[in-house]
Amino acid sequence: MMGQLTTHVLDMSQGKPAVGMNIQLWVHSSLGKPPQLIKEVQTNADGRVDAPLLGRGELHIGEYELIFDVGGYFGGGIRFLTLVPVRFLVEDSSSNYHIPLLVSPGGYSTYRGS
Repeated sequence: MMGQLTTHVLDMSQGKPAVGMNIQLWVHSSLGKPPQLIKEVQTNADGRVDAPLLGRGELHIGEYELIFDVGGYFGGGIRFLTLVPVRFLVEDSSSNYHIPLLVSPGGYSTYRGS
């Protein structure tokens, strides 16, 4: 069985999915090379992306980073956060990795879901 990487963004200030948030997916090399951008996506009406960030067969053991453009999403008004980076390890490429982000203009929470 091969795993996949997914995400979900919820706007805690409005109690609904974060629609239209830009997300970048980076992979970090253990060989001292600079990180490599592998995908840019935008959340849909459910606060998810239309397809897995990394599908079955694309997820490999390694260190990844999701960068959520929170400042762009919240736009005008009082802002505190600009980008929210979530850097994580994939140690078992046969497992699913779901990274939810619960966010407001002044804070966020994330965890590994299923």
